[in-house]
Amino acid sequence: MMFWVLKLLFAAFFLSTLLDQCNGSTIGICYGRNGDDLPTPDKAAELVKLHNIKYVRIYDSNIQVLKAFANTGVELMIGVPNSDLLAFSQFQSNADTWLKNNILPYYPTTKITYITVGAEVTEVPNNVSALVVPAMQNVLTALKKTGLHKKIKVSSTHSLGILSRSFPPSAGAFNSHFAFFLKPMLEFLAENQSPFMVDIYPYYAYRDSPTNVSLDYALFQSSSEVIDPNTGLLYTNMFDAQIDALYFALMALNFRTVKVMVTETGWPSKGSPKETAATPDNAQTYNTNLIHHVINDTGTPAKPDEELDIYIFSLFNENRKPGMESERNWGLFYPGGTSVYNLDFTGKGVTEMGSGGNATNTTGPSWCIASSNATEADMQNALNWACGPGNVDCTAIQPSQPCYEPDTLVSHASFAFNSYYQENGATDVACSFGGAGVKVDKDPSYDKCRYMTAGNMNASTSSNMTASSSSSMAISIQKHATFVPWISASLVMHLLLSFA
Repeated sequence: MMFWVLKLLFAAFFLSTLLDQCNGSTIGICYGRNGDDLPTPDKAAELVKLHNIKYVRIYDSNIQVLKAFANTGVELMIGVPNSDLLAFSQFQSNADTWLKNNILPYYPTTKITYITVGAEVTEVPNNVSALVVPAMQNVLTALKKTGLHKKIKVSSTHSLGILSRSFPPSAGAFNSHFAFFLKPMLEFLAENQSPFMVDIYPYYAYRDSPTNVSLDYALFQSSSEVIDPNTGLLYTNMFDAQIDALYFALMALNFRTVKVMVTETGWPSKGSPKETAATPDNAQTYNTNLIHHVINDTGTPAKPDEELDIYIFSLFNENRKPGMESERNWGLFYPGGTSVYNLDFTGKGVTEMGSGGNATNTTGPSWCIASSNATEADMQNALNWACGPGNVDCTAIQPSQPCYEPDTLVSHASFAFNSYYQENGATDVACSFGGAGVKVDKDPSYDKCRYMTAGNMNASTSSNMTASSSSSMAISIQKHATFVPWISASLVMHLLLSFA
């Protein structure tokens, strides 16, 4: 008997190890906070969970953000800002204290998997490049003292400007001006199996040189191919060409085992009059095609079948970012939580564009209800969000109101999902709810419970509600109770029975 137990345990261990090695490419999002109208970290975390995003990059170690992502399962990449490089590089105690105060109190409840030490240091006016590797080493030493160096990887992010040449890809080469810190950094990455992190933006290549770069080539839509004369490799998009230029640059320095990770990429949805390519259509096209390209694990011409992790920039439009108009319009979401344009992070959905930048239903009325395939936890989280940060008026599913019966999670979630869906343009993304919502073409209304449609926004249940001060108060409380979980009586009973 003991033999079979040990055999099963070994098989389980082998399977888990195999799965760890075959995770496939991942898609995350950058959560920048350079704005004065952004939602709280708690609301941002709810939005991330709602859209089933599993990987998030932040640019510091803000405690409120770390707390917001606790127990979400979301993996965080956190950052040491350039302004802290001097302190981290000079004294080991500074890195130790930072880890003790900013990381350890929240780990592993908040899943932290990467620490970026410095960001695009070659682009900043004051030269801090020499501080990066010593700071990285001190952060790694601090992690080793706590036994976390195998679970949390240390690296630094770079712009594509770190290359002196990127075309053709096979001629990719690092700028010799940065050799003094690049060689020790690459040695650090290779020794610790950390990725070379880079921010890649085909948008800028097109914007700055539209006569040499076609828009279709930048958007993954090119019908023609660009041939690398040295290798004969064929490129149908600029993203792959830029990635391969980095790999060739790494190989030229004999760092063949260092993998590339894209820590920022994306496309702006709005720009100045001269930035004609910054539109919702182009932003949706680039990010949709990027996601499809990455999740298929096709790799690049020089690295076929190579997994590639990417982070899309960014979660929100950030109104305080300096520079041209496009700098403030990279977000997938407006600060209120509504989508700038439709984007399916799974890469499996159909993407269509409406005049407002979202995919809309053009074949007749549709409704959004809770999916029968959604887990109870996902459905409850989505319901909490809809009746809280989503600003849905959930009065109709309160006791004694027209849509309270049947008092089930599915019924209440369906009403809330549909209300949010209709109020936000009846778009595909407005019915996603992280996979908990599903569109239907049959009216789910019943008895006195009327489900609204986009063309009849006032017809849901208002005519059936009691016009009293208590009803008005219920509406007010529901709309402002953002952080109070909305739980139906049936779910409470279910939870009680599960622990009985």
